[in-house]
Amino acid sequence: METPLIAPIETDAVVIGAGPVGLYQVFQLGLQGIHAHVVDALARPGGQPAELYGDKPIYDIPGLPAVTGQALVDQLVQQVSPFKPTYHLAHMVSALAVQPDGRFLLTTHRGLVLLTRIVFIAAGVGAFVPKKLPVPALVPFEGSHVFHHPPLTLDVTGRTVVVAGGDQAALDWALATAANRQTNGVRSVTLLHRRDVIQADAQSLAHMNTLCASGELAFKVGQVIGVTHTAGEPAAMAGLQISGPDGETEALDADLLVVMLGISPKLGTLTDWDLAMARKQLMVNTETFETSQRGIFAVGDIVTYPGKKKLLVCGFHECVLAAFGAAAFLFPSRQTPLEYTSSSSRLQQLLGVVTPSHG
Repeated sequence: METPLIAPIETDAVVIGAGPVGLYQVFQLGLQGIHAHVVDALARPGGQPAELYGDKPIYDIPGLPAVTGQALVDQLVQQVSPFKPTYHLAHMVSALAVQPDGRFLLTTHRGLVLLTRIVFIAAGVGAFVPKKLPVPALVPFEGSHVFHHPPLTLDVTGRTVVVAGGDQAALDWALATAANRQTNGVRSVTLLHRRDVIQADAQSLAHMNTLCASGELAFKVGQVIGVTHTAGEPAAMAGLQISGPDGETEALDADLLVVMLGISPKLGTLTDWDLAMARKQLMVNTETFETSQRGIFAVGDIVTYPGKKKLLVCGFHECVLAAFGAAAFLFPSRQTPLEYTSSSSRLQQLLGVVTPSHG
């Protein structure tokens, strides 16, 4: 592999995957005094629970009789905050190479380079990446006029917005943007779907009908087949070419396209890293959750071993053992005693909490 043109960011640990298991791995590493950089293909933490069932309750998390996927992620993000992890979101790892000194050089598809002593793969069934519209003309405008599953904090001021998608997430994005037009200065919001049926709850559909009736939101049936743009360099997207259900083509004003077509898992380059695998899952040592490559650990649904169960609670258990394994790897001469956050002043200091004194 060629030497990167820019100096890499050096760190002790990189966690690939910002789903619940990846976030909890960051927390457990923090308890061991190990700071982590976190890389995820999505634009926000949360992974599968936040993206696929963010509003659906989960009933088997200890101590939480019911919690939605998004609420669980929010609490995990808060829990790891004392350790100040460095997030690299909307980055997919494109290459990993072992260096002569035993460290690992990770490169993402956007040119980020990390040099780390250990790697944790918490990628679930793969990196969840947004599905894209099969329209090559959109590619040059990605990141400026075209965004896939962006957060609601995306700046839409003064834009003519089209949201492409037909599920709850797409409708939620369109509703939130349209409902705030008085404050965000959006020119118009159009929800575009290839069918005249939106898969969403009744309350959201009623809200959609209200906004459509008031002119705050438009709904159009059709598919994007092309782009119109301004002349000159660099070109700016000015509109979309839409194919309607009757096959007729029409123009639709738009300078911002938000694509909400769902996400899908991809193993990506992981299969090229010469790690022992069985049925597209990584084989690990269940004492430390280290893979066949020294210094690379794996937890969650991406791993397999006798008796493995693909449950969040099992992934959380794996994070604990992996963190102890990582501490032994990084600090072989250091004693790593078992401590409890309820009584250990060291752990409480790391967490930034103060326990009440008893007189």
